[in-house]
Amino acid sequence: MSIRLASTDEDIAACHGVMRELRPHLDAKAFFTRVRRQQQSGYQLAMLEAAGRVVCVAGYRLGENLAWGRFLYVDDLVTLADARSVGHGRRMLDWLRGQARQAGCQQLHMDSGVQRREAHRFYLREGLCHTSLHFAQSLQD
Repeated sequence: MSIRLASTDEDIAACHGVMRELRPHLDAKAFFTRVRRQQQSGYQLAMLEAAGRVVCVAGYRLGENLAWGRFLYVDDLVTLADARSVGHGRRMLDWLRGQARQAGCQQLHMDSGVQRREAHRFYLREGLCHTSLHFAQSLQD
């Protein structure tokens, strides 16, 4: 088992099958295009490989604001359905915490869709806390 950043075109393509479980609206081309564009502003895509395949991915970025100070924000975190409950998500979250500490972050943050109850149980077990409500509004007619 290893975790590393997806840096090559092949790495990013290998992550799509996992990310599709969280972001089904993105086909392979749209996924690749968005990852590459977001990387230009600091987005990183981490991949966990086990038994010769990518089973867990996490997209994240570093930032700083008045509310949190320096932070690592997890945009995306997902494990393949057939690879859950064996510790891959925990390993990835531990890796992300390590990345945050190395970058001098005081906090790790993420949002999670209200429908993802199983994920919420996992996050709470892993020591993350509910700290706010996220509000959004579509600006498309």
